[in-house]
Amino acid sequence: MELRHFRYFVAVAEEENVSRAALKLNVSQPALSRQIHDLEDEIGFQLFDRGAKSLHLTSAGRIFLEEARAVLLHAHEAVKKARASVGEIQGTIHVGYAPSLTIQILPQTLRAYQVKFPKVRVKLHDLSTEEMVSQLREGKLQVSLMVRPDRKMRQGLEFKEIACYPICVAVAPKHPLARLKKLSLAQIVREPLIAYSREDYPEYHAMVENLFSVTGRQLRITEEHDGVTSILAAVESGSGIALVPDCVACMAGPRLKLIPISDPVPKIVVVAAWREKPTAAEIVKQFIAAILT
Repeated sequence: MELRHFRYFVAVAEEENVSRAALKLNVSQPALSRQIHDLEDEIGFQLFDRGAKSLHLTSAGRIFLEEARAVLLHAHEAVKKARASVGEIQGTIHVGYAPSLTIQILPQTLRAYQVKFPKVRVKLHDLSTEEMVSQLREGKLQVSLMVRPDRKMRQGLEFKEIACYPICVAVAPKHPLARLKKLSLAQIVREPLIAYSREDYPEYHAMVENLFSVTGRQLRITEEHDGVTSILAAVESGSGIALVPDCVACMAGPRLKLIPISDPVPKIVVVAAWREKPTAAEIVKQFIAAILT
């Protein structure tokens, strides 16, 4: 019994059709059928109930499928761990990120990681917090750099704090508030606020509403956008003001003025997040290490 027998069996079990499995594996149908029969002869029991046009797993076959997948996974992990031991980590890592929170973190992380692991391809995905949490759980992302989510969203994930940013007020240079060195919450609440969309960033709205609850006034959100670029453009056009982390200064440049808030307000905590049992543990471990370098 060899690893190819496990690969062939898993493919046929998943497709429930030898022709489709052969096409997927790029082998001939007779050769694949022969390999499956050889496997059944060796283990001494049938894996499939065969019909005229399809086949289905027997009860023993279903148990064998689960174990065969585990064998293939262990073999794959063994190769990756061996490569890692000689500094030859290869593969692809999918990283979710929030642009406004990672503009200072991500470039230096990518540089450090790619220098050390040039054979690893890093694919970036600009997503909302909810999308990142969902895709981490589904295994579509291996790491995400985002605002720290609430307790309800943290189940099954691990987190490492990587940055902490004060909240500032972004205003256009000609806005009446631009001449001030600091702004109070009472001053801010009177202005039209440009915010992230509630649908994509509910945690942002919860934070803002909690922040201004002490003023006793209703916050006036006049525009919602799905990204920081359009928020900054709207502020620059004079449509209103925005609450942003102070790291956005390098994106805004001279187009906007960022003013500190005089009242004590919580900072925005940025974390790296990953599954408790990542499928590409070494790649994830090394990427986290690059962030903290």
